[in-house]
Amino acid sequence: MTLTKRIIPCIDVDIDEDGTPAVYTGVHFEDLQHTGDPVEMARRYNEAGADEFVFLDITASAEGRETMLSVVEGVADEVFIPLTVGGGIRTREDVKETLRAGADKVSINTGALERPDLIGKGAAAFGSQCIVISVDAKRRFDERGEHYEQVDGESCWFEATIKGGREGTGRDVVEWAREAERRGAGELFVNSIDADGTKDGYDVPLVRAVCDAVSTPVIASSGCGGPEDCFEAFEAGADAALAASIFHYGEYSIAEVKEYLDDRGVPVRL
Repeated sequence: MTLTKRIIPCIDVDIDEDGTPAVYTGVHFEDLQHTGDPVEMARRYNEAGADEFVFLDITASAEGRETMLSVVEGVADEVFIPLTVGGGIRTREDVKETLRAGADKVSINTGALERPDLIGKGAAAFGSQCIVISVDAKRRFDERGEHYEQVDGESCWFEATIKGGREGTGRDVVEWAREAERRGAGELFVNSIDADGTKDGYDVPLVRAVCDAVSTPVIASSGCGGPEDCFEAFEAGADAALAASIFHYGEYSIAEVKEYLDDRGVPVRL
């Protein structure tokens, strides 16, 4: 039986100047522009036919604060599809509290890279299906990597970064993905800092490299400009395609993306 491919809208949430949680959209994780209210957007995407929904607190890790659990609760009340929540999750207790607030899965990046045993502890306590390891990858054109791809005629590796892409770790993304899988991650959420917000398409070499290295389901993220980009991500091996800007600004609906994919033989839930 062929598994259907998933289309997942995502909201990046931060605290505005008045101290109110709000959705922001940016480019390369910077130049953030206010986009809307997280609870209202969650309601809209639930009604629009999204397969899942992702809520990312984009500055929690960088600022060393906890995820906005009260907002997560509000979002969880509005969505009746799987909800993944990420940002500021550093301990087993953080995982527990986020799931208790209504999340079905937690997305962990900085916390897992700093304390890899968190993956196994979380999977043992709550099930591997709850543990999504997020990777914020950045292209590097030097000789410090372990796995190389050809990108625009140059040899490139992908570095795992932390704190919303603000700090490099020196870890090769492909090797880190393999380790995360061995430790019990149930899913890998692959973001590209280079492609983020550009609408120029997913970083296909990155997506393909990770998909070829692991058997764990992979969510392709960053750079989606339209349905054809989702198709390319699925051709590269992704199990799900995440998008933000094209849905936030009404350039495409989830139904339009799914119809495009269905016409090209990609199994989707219509």
